Amino acid sequence: MDRKKMASRTATVKRKTGETDIQITLNLDGNGKSDVDTGIGFFDHMLISFAKHGLFDLSVKVAGDLNVDCHHTIEDTGIVLGQAIKEALGDKKHIKRYGSVILPMDESLILCALDLSGRPYLVFDAEFSTDRVGYFDTEMVKEFFYAISYTAGMNLHIKQLAGSNNHHIIEGMFKAFSKALDEAVVKDRRITDQLSTKGTLL
Repeated sequence: MDRKKMASRTATVKRKTGETDIQITLNLDGNGKSDVDTGIGFFDHMLISFAKHGLFDLSVKVAGDLNVDCHHTIEDTGIVLGQAIKEALGDKKHIKRYGSVILPMDESLILCALDLSGRPYLVFDAEFSTDRVGYFDTEMVKEFFYAISYTAGMNLHIKQLAGSNNHHIIEGMFKAFSKALDEAVVKDRRITDQLSTKGTLL
């Protein structure tokens, strides 16, 4: 189905705690426009790449306790983005459900495969040689994708097949995730309801 011929699947999610204040608007049927401000430059770059390569329109505004560290800002953004994906998908009728890609980023090579099954599960296999890229702690990459998988109800596999530069590895993961998600959310006119023998993806 042509993206432009169907109503946009859009969600806005707000979440405020004692640690973060976040608002995200996601349009699954966009064209890659983004407006991102998390307070962490490298994280902004990753989310902008996610929107651009998945052809999602994305607005992210985050006020977090960066005076403590980056943990709450990154993890909570993953929670809210996962919620936005779930809400924008709605009843999941007609979607392909599965998406996968092996994506090169210079010397790095990343595999990402996902299933919008409604059942959250993350398998993450990667090694980083530095603790930080900019002001982004590399250990937070797994936490970010775990948060998305849990709140979106997504089975998500991310595996580093090759790579030595931490910037390239992480950016490859964000781009691979966006391409796999883009594939999974596409509607197919041959799928008359939800793509499940159980009759539900909720």
